[in-house]
Order: sequence, then C-alpha cells, then structure tokens
Amino acid sequence: MKSKASKVSLIRPGNTWPFILVTSLFFLWGLANNMTDTLLAAFKRIMSMSDFQTSWIQLAFYGSYFLLALPAAILIKKYTYKSGVLVGLGLFIIGALLFYPASITMIYGHFLAALFILAGGLSILETAANPYIIAMGPEETGTRRLNWAQSFNPIGSISGVLLSKFFILSHLNLSSAEERAGMSAGDLISIQSEELSSVMATYVGVAFVLIIIWLLVKFTKMPKASDDDNKINLIPSLRRLLKNRNYRWSVIAQFFYMGAQIGVWSYTIRYVMQELQLNEDESSTYYLASLILFAVSRFIFTALMKFFSPRNLLMISAIGGGICTLLVIYGNGYTGVIALVAISGFMSLMFPTIYGLGMSRLGQDTKIGGSGLIMAILGGAVLTAVQGQVSDLTGSVNLSFYIPFFCFLVVAIYAIIQKQIEPNRLIQKSGKLKVPA
Repeated sequence: MKSKASKVSLIRPGNTWPFILVTSLFFLWGLANNMTDTLLAAFKRIMSMSDFQTSWIQLAFYGSYFLLALPAAILIKKYTYKSGVLVGLGLFIIGALLFYPASITMIYGHFLAALFILAGGLSILETAANPYIIAMGPEETGTRRLNWAQSFNPIGSISGVLLSKFFILSHLNLSSAEERAGMSAGDLISIQSEELSSVMATYVGVAFVLIIIWLLVKFTKMPKASDDDNKINLIPSLRRLLKNRNYRWSVIAQFFYMGAQIGVWSYTIRYVMQELQLNEDESSTYYLASLILFAVSRFIFTALMKFFSPRNLLMISAIGGGICTLLVIYGNGYTGVIALVAISGFMSLMFPTIYGLGMSRLGQDTKIGGSGLIMAILGGAVLTAVQGQVSDLTGSVNLSFYIPFFCFLVVAIYAIIQKQIEPNRLIQKSGKLKVPA
C-alpha cells in the first residue's frame, strides 16, 4: 500500500508548463556562471593581464549579485515572482547584448560593465526562482521539487564550459604576453579584435535564446504565488535575522564557501596550464571534468542524506575539500591536478546544504533571509580577488590556494557548531512546543 506522502503530487495541476519554464532558469544561470569563470583565462591571454586584474571579472559579476539580491527580494514581495523573473531575464539579456559594443571599443571596463548588468539579472533570477519553484506545488513536496529543479544547474554549468571551450578558448591566439608586447600596435589590435569577437558572439548568441524564454514567460499564465500581505517590514526582519545565530553563521559560511568555489574554478585552467604545460583550450577539459564530478556528486550526496544528517555530510565535505586543497598546494603534475578536480566533488553538497540549514524556521523573514544568503555570493568576488593578489605577489598559483583552504575551514566550523546554534524549539499556534527530529 502506498504511503500518504507518495500520493502527494509533485506539481499542482496546471503548473507543469510554468514549472518547466522556471526550471530552465536554473540551467541558464549555471551556464552564465561558468562561462564567466573561463573569461579569467581568456582575458589574461587577450590583454596580457595579471591574475589580480582578471579577478575584476569576478568582482564585477559577484559584486552585482550582492547589490541586487535585497532589491530583488523586495520586488518579489511587493509584486510577484513572475515580475522578478521577467526583470531578471531582461537584465540578463541586456548585459549579454552589451558584449557587442564592448567588443568594438575593446575596453576591459566595458566588458566589466556588461558583466555587472548581466549578473544583476542572475541575482534577481536566483532570488525569485528558488522560492517560486517551492510555491508551485504542495508544501510536502517542496524540497524534492527544488532539488529536482536544481539538478539542471550543474548541467547548465557543463554547457557553459563547453560553449567557452569551443567558441572562446579554442579561438585564442597562442602568442604569449612577451610575444604580444613585441608586436606592432596594428597586429596586436587585429589579434585582440578577433579574439574579443569570439567572446562577443558567444554571449550575444545566448542573449537571443534568452529573448525567447522571456517571451514565453511573459505570455504564459504563471501562478501568482505572492504573499497575501505584501507589506515590506524590512528593518524588523533584518533585526530578527541578525539576532538569529544560526542564520548569521550560515551567511558567513556561504560567503566563504563561495570564495572557495569561485576561487577553485577560476584558477583551475591556470593551474592545469602550469602543471601539465597545456594551453587554455586543452586545460579547460579538466575544468569540464570538475563540473561533471560536481554534478554526479550532488546526486550521490542527496542519496546519502537518507542515512546521514546534512550537517555531518557538510562537515565531511569541508574536511575532504580542505585535504584536497593541501594536495593542490604541495603537489605537482597530475597529483595536484587530480586533487584539484576532486575538490569539486566535495563542493557539490555545500551551497544548497548551507542554504537549507540557514533558512531553517525563518517564517515571515524567509524572503529577506533568502536574499541575504544570495548576497553572500559576494565572497566569490572578494576572496577570488584576494587569491589573485596572493598569486601575483608570491608568483605561485599553488600558494594562492591557501585562500580556498581557509574557506573550507570556516565551512567545517559552521558544520560542527550548527547543531548547537540552530533554533531547536518552535512554538506552534496552540502554544505547545514542538521539538524537531
């Protein structure tokens, strides 16, 4: 006989097509995130930049995430999730299209501005799409529904690396920085123009796909799924959240986790090039392997949650990531490269687990709290810049991986103390205390 839980539908009748459309967004921001990671290697080659200079790509990208997350939460609380999706997609499209004029001016700052606008759209999409998916069906199946939608995110990540590999990195001229410095101005501009055109064409191509998705969302009858009370009590919400130790620690852990993830992925190609003497296109194969392992490991860890608590798996993952990072720092050749790829397997669990633990029992503060955990993505910008600076100052990409190592240490500390700081009692309307399992 089937259990009562098994009879509960995954999606409410009439929501199947809207669910498919919103799920596609998880794929799209995964694609954009990992296309951006490969730009560090591309611009280092194209404009002969230092690691710190290329890290401004991540600062512009994830800095925008930080600045737009809270306005996005206010937008969807005031209006609807559909409004948030349309605004987010609109900025995504505009940012991608701006790669065209940037490729004409060939000014690095113009590319950064385009990325800033594009990432602002992604910030709004992430803030809106996660709770929107939960709202598209019964509460009992909300977590399963969100996990299913999130499974398309690493598929998008893999697709983003493939696009970059075949349409950007494979079109780079292999002249070194020294060789480019000895070229005439005309020859250098000609090479850079061709390389930047490849970058531009890839992003503009994505923009045309996004326009189709925007039109489908616009003219589809989407479930409203907005609050009955759209009054925004921002200051009281922020005060309650700041008093919540578990929430504060989850934001800190998310900040450092994102620093580890973006730092590891941003410098994977550089590290492989150094250790195996390969070019950007060949090295991106190892980055792709990292993302495939990341996607597979997410399913494995989800299955393991039937037997182990999320916080224990988070602790094991953080320790495993830290050990692999030490092997990256002190290893060399294939030993270091294999350890670098393995880090992604341990990272696959971290973002959704920290997010889920941090959102525990936030009640009316859920939307504002969710935006705070999205704002913590800023760690990917700040700490990647620090890692780039360490690489430049020490002249060693290996030593720069001490930054991700420290990040995994912070995540491990959160996993260890989370049980003690999580609110362990919930007062129900009846006045009785409910002790969670």
